[in-house]
Amino acid sequence: MLKDVQGQADFRRMPLKHVGIKNLRWPIVVKDKAKGEQHTVANFTLAVDLPQELRGTHMSRFVAVLRDLGTIHPSGLESILDTLKENLQAKKAMLEMDFPYFIEKTAPVSGEKALLDLNCHYRAEKTDKFSLYICVEVPIHTLCPCSKEISSNGAHNQRAIAKLEIKNAGMVWLEELAAMAEKGASAPIYSLLKRPDEKFVTEQAYATPRFVEDAVREIALAMAQDKRIGWYRVTVESMESIHNHDAFACIERD
Repeated sequence: MLKDVQGQADFRRMPLKHVGIKNLRWPIVVKDKAKGEQHTVANFTLAVDLPQELRGTHMSRFVAVLRDLGTIHPSGLESILDTLKENLQAKKAMLEMDFPYFIEKTAPVSGEKALLDLNCHYRAEKTDKFSLYICVEVPIHTLCPCSKEISSNGAHNQRAIAKLEIKNAGMVWLEELAAMAEKGASAPIYSLLKRPDEKFVTEQAYATPRFVEDAVREIALAMAQDKRIGWYRVTVESMESIHNHDAFACIERD
């Protein structure tokens, strides 16, 4: 038997909040509303708390536990955390995963289809209770109401990012969160547009001017009306086209 150095006693009496591994890329399968499943790659962080009496943890066990990860689902993530707690003698385990998720967008006039990528973040924690945070970042289009009002022709407009976060919600599809974000914007973002589509989107944005304050409120109203969603946080950040700074607004449900 080889000596278990990590399992040695530690006499400094200092418990650690997080001990684990990060920046581990791992293939995953995510539920897809239209196609059933979608294969992508996630960047994982896995950690446990470390009792004050233990010198270290067994890092290899974090990687080993991912072998049992099936299609991403709350019950499966909770099972992973339970295994980590049991195998590493911890009272709390944590898992974070960042991954791209692709939705198919149809251009409004030509009907051309193309994929749009969303940045997604999951954070799962387990002590006695299980908690799951889901975050999706959706690119959107905003057009400034003030610029439109004071200008004889045109208005400044730009791409923005709507960041929607929910906790311990019922089954909410990533596609549904993306739709809420786009509905609160001046116009959606598309990967592929023909000239008739560009005209349509440009005129749609001009007809629906939105400050970041407007967009974040519109998205929050949609989330508040969804009975599956309890807690949420919405942030909209606009990459301003005529300023050397960005603009943002945030709202959070208690």
